[in-house]
Amino acid sequence: MRSFLALLGVLMIVSGLLWAAQGSGIFPYPAQSFMIGSRPWIGWGLLMAVAGVLVVWASRRRTGR
Repeated sequence: MRSFLALLGVLMIVSGLLWAAQGSGIFPYPAQSFMIGSRPWIGWGLLMAVAGVLVVWASRRRTGR
C-alpha cells in the first residue's frame, strides 16, 4: 500500500507540474491543447502537485498496517 501511495503521489506531482507548465505556456504540447495559455490550469496544476506531495508524505508516514 505504501508503494502504491508513493507512486500515486509522484504521478500527481508530475501531472500537476505538467498542467501548470501548459497553463503558463512553458510547455505548449500538443499544439492544439485547450490548456495552453489558460491561466486557471496554473492554479489547478499547482494544487495537484501540492496534493501529490501530501500523498507522498502520508505514504512515508504510514506504518504499513
